[in-house]
Amino acid sequence: MAASSFITRQYLSENFVESCGAVCFDLSVATEKKVCLIHYPKKGEWLLAKGRRDQGESRKNAALREVLEETGYSCHLLPVTMATRATPKDGPANLRDVPRVYPNLTDPFMFTLREIDGGSSVKVIWWYIASLDGNPSASRLPGEDNFSAEFFPCEEAIEKLTFQSDREVLRRAMTLVEESTA
Repeated sequence: MAASSFITRQYLSENFVESCGAVCFDLSVATEKKVCLIHYPKKGEWLLAKGRRDQGESRKNAALREVLEETGYSCHLLPVTMATRATPKDGPANLRDVPRVYPNLTDPFMFTLREIDGGSSVKVIWWYIASLDGNPSASRLPGEDNFSAEFFPCEEAIEKLTFQSDREVLRRAMTLVEESTA
């Protein structure tokens, strides 16, 4: 049997968890884009909305559901122009495996891989870009009791986020939104 030349790690279903999240932008004022953060007062943390995917649920639906559950805000995936290695929907499947830039994508723009349980398991977080449905002051439903949600100007949100990995996710999302709405 031949061995692959690629570094490969495989995990059984009991050793990985899939989470999905979305960076939710308020684009109602073109001159000042804002982003929704959640505050977790118990730990004093500011975070991006994300959570575990339910059985049988699509990643996209999980990301939107988690934003709604944690923030109380309904949103939709925001199409952006970005590079991806995915093959085009109606294109040939045998394209060379290199990044290509496509417009109007609502696919994940990033994923985070975290080792958990001392490295015996992993958490994969799929990140999407979303835009708020409606006005943030008028369209909020009750969110989870553990969190409070607030919109901040993008640069302020970067400073407010507790974790560097969330700052990296937000910076990339900001770049994609800027390039796609310019």
